[in-house]
Amino acid sequence: MYDYRRGESVLGAFLLGGIVGAALGLLFAPKSGKENREFIAAKAKEYWGEGLELYEAGKEKATEVYTSSKEKATETTEELRERLEAARSRLREQVETVSKEAKEKVVEVAPTAKETVHKVGEAVKSSVATAESKAEELLDLVVEKATEAPEQSEAPGADAPALS
Repeated sequence: MYDYRRGESVLGAFLLGGIVGAALGLLFAPKSGKENREFIAAKAKEYWGEGLELYEAGKEKATEVYTSSKEKATETTEELRERLEAARSRLREQVETVSKEAKEKVVEVAPTAKETVHKVGEAVKSSVATAESKAEELLDLVVEKATEAPEQSEAPGADAPALS
């Protein structure tokens, strides 16, 4: 079934009907061949002129659309570039701000951290010194016990085990 909702089909059918009607009208016209040829030539020139006008109008319209589209694309591109540059600027500012804040925090925390490291170092030195003195005391005690042991071994008791 033919779909009449499409405009180009109706326009095409109308034009085809006009052409067929004109051709049939010429064939059955009461005019002579020379008059018909002159009439056809005149109509052909007229239609050719109208076709050229339509072509020029279409060409101008296409050029207009192309130019306006190009301008719109250029505007959009520029707008996007501006937005991108603005976003880059905001990002740079944020990075600079965060970097500055981080440096300030490091400056604030550095003395405290340095002091804490110093305290820990002192505590470690103190612990090492304490451990060293305890080790020396223990060694002295061992030496003292070792020196007492030979004196006791000269007169071992009956119940004391013998050292080998």
